[in-house]
Amino acid sequence: MDGINLTLSTSKVLARIEDGIGWLTFNQPEKRNALSLEMWEAVAAAAQRFAEDPAVRVVVMHGAGGKAFASGADISQFEKLRDSAEAEAKYSAVSAGARQRLEGLGKPLIAMINGFCIGGGCATAMVADIRITAEDGRFGIPAAKLGVAYAWHSLRRLVSLVGPAMAKEIMFTGRFLDAQEALRAGLVNRVVPVDQLEAVVREMAAGIARNAPLSIRASKEGIDQIAGEPSKIDQSRFEALYRACFDSADYAEGRAAFMAKRPPVFTGG
Repeated sequence: MDGINLTLSTSKVLARIEDGIGWLTFNQPEKRNALSLEMWEAVAAAAQRFAEDPAVRVVVMHGAGGKAFASGADISQFEKLRDSAEAEAKYSAVSAGARQRLEGLGKPLIAMINGFCIGGGCATAMVADIRITAEDGRFGIPAAKLGVAYAWHSLRRLVSLVGPAMAKEIMFTGRFLDAQEALRAGLVNRVVPVDQLEAVVREMAAGIARNAPLSIRASKEGIDQIAGEPSKIDQSRFEALYRACFDSADYAEGRAAFMAKRPPVFTGG
């Protein structure tokens, strides 16, 4: 399954499976990868394909062109597709659906960030489990400068990452944070030199892809529940995932590999 390009409804989103890693690329560099309605639809389709393919162990999303991860929504569509609360509700349903597909991957999701990561692009990056930015990363949510509101789920994620005081500063001022300030605030996990970004992310993704999928899934779902809304905690689901790990062939393989002092080969079973 390695080295396969997926066919999507638009060339402005690219999807590829390579060595257990699903690569999702926002491909509108002439607009700093601003996200259009068509792109959201393609993101949802790609996420579904990655979720269903057992060969995909981890997903990396990033922006083409080296200048932006994603610079928010494609404002050229606002006049036609987001000119009222009713129209905005329809548009938001599509973008929210795409982010929910990314949230529902059941596999680790890494955001590899170059340059601008703004507005809806920042909301998309916050869906990721891990965010790695180059030193040229710029983060901001200019909703107050556009007269719009940020969606509830995106606000919740922002608050969970940076805390309520910093979230208010980001939202009230609409200013941009550089990479180091984003790191101090907790918005990203790591800052790396621009020329090392892809290598660092590839190494991390490859390491995750070699680890036991059932173990990673249990950790991912457990941490998401602990950090999420208390009303959505389903401890019985986590306990089922916990037991599945200890009943798995991968657990037996992990023990055997440890005893034999060799790298384990996990299959996800």
